[in-house]
Order: sequence, then structure tokens, then C-alpha cells
Amino acid sequence: MTTHTEAEIASQPECWRRAVASVPAELLPREGERVAVVGCGTSWFVAMAYATLRERAGHGETDAFAASEFPAGRAYDRVLALSRSGTTTEVLELLGRLTTPSTAITADPRTPIMDAAGQVVVLDYADERSVVQTRFATTQLALLRASLGEDLTRAIADAERAVAEPLPAGLVEAEQFSFLGTGWTVGLAQEAALKMREASRSWTEAYPAMEYRHGPISIGAPGRVTWMLGTAPEGLRAQVEETGATFVESDLDPMAELIRAQRVAVARAFARGLDPDEPLHLTRSVILSS
Repeated sequence: MTTHTEAEIASQPECWRRAVASVPAELLPREGERVAVVGCGTSWFVAMAYATLRERAGHGETDAFAASEFPAGRAYDRVLALSRSGTTTEVLELLGRLTTPSTAITADPRTPIMDAAGQVVVLDYADERSVVQTRFATTQLALLRASLGEDLTRAIADAERAVAEPLPAGLVEAEQFSFLGTGWTVGLAQEAALKMREASRSWTEAYPAMEYRHGPISIGAPGRVTWMLGTAPEGLRAQVEETGATFVESDLDPMAELIRAQRVAVARAFARGLDPDEPLHLTRSVILSS
């Protein structure tokens, strides 16, 4: 029987198509605005990716924060809050005390974030039954990339490859994973590592690719994996392979490569007798009691 997580992972190409076909530009940050993007967990990592992409596209200074760490007193033209559930405590508390204009992206229009944010983008077609977030994260990032003027035609084609092609050999059995990224894919590397921890309780780490050589490479060894999302810096593959570790990279769009990491996380969960739909100690939304 297919789990909810598997079905949601497989649906990502179609979700991305829907997102890029209907970008609500009037609700999203405008070019020239100074923007803070906030979220928790997966949404924070998506915020990191979008912030880098927005600045790179020349749309304006953009910072990303975990919602609980938003700097009081710093001036922004807009705060963009990301929350699949629309109920996350730290996000709602932050929106409740803001005087800055705010926009939220959520999957559920029946939640408190609809009143807490000034404007709301609802991606209900990308909502998920599983605790582990996959398609909502990538769909909102597809939407945000399209809002910056990116053509995601190739990314969607790569996503179709990523959900259909066999997984690389040896990854289900690996002892440890280090995910790496550069620029906007640093956030994706963090997200890939989180998926591996959540779904399969695996030992995973994540770093900017150049920082990996400043210490973390010391854990490279046979049976361990260093996985690059995006293009690796020159010479990194050789240095990793000298440790005996397996180096993984591909020519896929980095968001599509994230899909491959999601699939490996689920395969590792099954190999360990775990249910990826019910990760240990986790709930779909973190709601903190007062």
C-alpha cells in the first residue's frame, strides 16, 4: 500500500505546474521592498532559499529567520510568513505583534493565519495528510521562484525524472549523510537533511559546500554519503572520494534533486521498519501551550 508521504512526493511535478500557472503577484513581495521571510522547520529552510534567490534576482534586500528569532526593532517593508498548517505558534505570535505589512503562504484556509496576516496566499491543492512536509514546501518555493521571473519548465521536467527514475545504489544502506549546497541550495540541503531525520531517523548533517572542507569532511568514510544539491565547487568530489565516502550529485534542478532525497528518506524508513507517515515525536503542526 502506498503511504501518504509517497503519494505526496510523487505529486510534486503537477503541483509545481499549478503553482507557476497562477502566481498571485499582487499578494507577494514587490520588487524593491525590503523583506523578511519567516517560518519554522521546513518553512524556515524554504525561506532561506527564497531570500537568496530574491536578492540574486535584484528584487531587494531579503532576510530569512526562524520565526522565533525574528529581530525586534529591525525595519522591513514586508514580512512574508510561511506556514503549511496556519497554526504554528511562533508564526502566529510574530504576526500578532507586527506593525509591518505581512503576507502569509499556507495550505489551510480554515486556520488562524487567515486573520493574523494582512494578505494570504492559499495553496490548498498542495496540502498534505502526512506529518513530514514534502510537496507543500517545494510547491511554495516553485511559486516564489516563478514570481521572480524564473522559467520552471526544466525544473518540472526534472521533477518528473526524479519521481520516476530508480534511486542510486547504496543510499538506503548508507550509515550517514552530509547534504551540501551553495547559495539558495544551502536551504535545500538543510531541508534534505531534515527529511532524512524525520522520516527515517538517520544521522544527517548539512552545510554550505565550501564550509564542508573546514572540519565536517573529517567524518567522511566508506559507507557514508556526501550529497550535493546543485553544482559542486571544483575539486570537492575528489576530496570527498579520498575519504572513501560516496559523492552524489546530478544535473537535475536542485528542487528535483531534493525529491530524490525525499524518496531515499522514505525508502530508508521502510528498510528500518518505520512508518514515514508517523515520524517519532512529531506532529503536523507545533502548537505550544501557554
